Amino acid sequence: MREGNLEAPTRHPIDWKNPDFYDETKALAEMERVFDICHGCRRCVSLCQSFPNLFDLVDATADGEVHGVAKDDYWKVVDQCYLCDLCYMTKCPYTPPHPWNLDFPHLMLRAKAIKHAKGEVSAKEEFLASTDLHGQFAGIPIVVEAVNAVNGTSAARALMKSALGVHPDAWMPALAEQRFRWGRAMSGAASVVTNGERTPGKVAIFSTCYVNYNEPGIGEDLLKVLDHNEIPYVIVEKERCCGMPKLELGDLPAVEQAKEANIPVLARYAKEGWAILSAVPSCTLMFKQELPLMFPDDADTQAVKEAMYDPFEYLVARHKDGLLKTDFKAALGRVSYHIPCHGRVQNIGRKTEEMFKLIGQTVEVRLNTVERCSGHAGTYGVKLATHPVAMKIGKPVFKAMAKDEPDVISSDCALAGHHIAQGMAQAGTPAKALQHPLSLVRRAYGLE
Repeated sequence: MREGNLEAPTRHPIDWKNPDFYDETKALAEMERVFDICHGCRRCVSLCQSFPNLFDLVDATADGEVHGVAKDDYWKVVDQCYLCDLCYMTKCPYTPPHPWNLDFPHLMLRAKAIKHAKGEVSAKEEFLASTDLHGQFAGIPIVVEAVNAVNGTSAARALMKSALGVHPDAWMPALAEQRFRWGRAMSGAASVVTNGERTPGKVAIFSTCYVNYNEPGIGEDLLKVLDHNEIPYVIVEKERCCGMPKLELGDLPAVEQAKEANIPVLARYAKEGWAILSAVPSCTLMFKQELPLMFPDDADTQAVKEAMYDPFEYLVARHKDGLLKTDFKAALGRVSYHIPCHGRVQNIGRKTEEMFKLIGQTVEVRLNTVERCSGHAGTYGVKLATHPVAMKIGKPVFKAMAKDEPDVISSDCALAGHHIAQGMAQAGTPAKALQHPLSLVRRAYGLE
């Protein structure tokens, strides 16, 4: 048997409809098998808190072996996994096609699904993962101003701590005064569709909850870049949350409900030859990986997978097709750029970095790229129990992002960007500015 993989890791479909998937005894037996292999390897100890917890539990046993760890303590490992996938993609030598067949994140997902099915996920966690629910106030005049103002007070943060389990020091996004999907043309002005060898010549935009409810400016920047490059676009007819927050809770029936709402709509665009773009890496990954693995026999889900692009994956491919304008006008200066985990897991390479380097051929861009988990991981970074751990995980990133005193810091994951800015401020190296990579491309083009 080989010591490790010599091939790229592959993923098996998630057999979540099989009753055995929810059999706790069988799941715990598989966890013991996997944990024993992890204990003998320990390459992942620096990634997240799951692995230090596991190895501490093993080291505390009488003989230093996994069989001495109480099964009830396995949940101390499960609860620290936020499905970043980095252990699977960057560290583990035993992923399929290796015969040991390790998929640690999806085993943790199985455990989370069992925990959710047993009713052991709190109402606080359910609410935090319901992005469409608490985004409903976005865009409502007076209400938005009141909510944003109150949420910044110590009294409100104390209430959020007790009622929702939100850490009082965690950064929380403000509600947008106007939703991205409101008050604008739902399609671009360009009318000529120019397909490339690698790229469809028209784009359908999946807004995402975060862009729609919290930072619509990111979406506006994408529209400006598409308009400048004369790429026709539409904002998809209707959408709801992609389901990633519910996946992280193990609420797979809720993920299926979101899929049933989104996939029929998105599949129409895919079949009509549109490239589908999402400006939040976790949402893009949901359609590229998790839903196709949960519904491997659903033709529409697979069609959406093939049509889904990260924005920079699309723009760089557009450039390789000779169809992207390079008339950049404004220097970006010193940029510290963070590659988020769910961008790395898409297996597309460093496309945002490639775009920055392309801009740097015309105007000044002094780029510092940081490729390590920031620790935010969605709701993990704001929860009372895990926010301090998220800040600890992010410390190496905060330090690396501060290198050479950048003019701006940036991450494809807006949540990670704010988390990094908070960590840098606490470390005494505050960022001068935080902007999304799409905002920087718009700026480089000199677009108003």
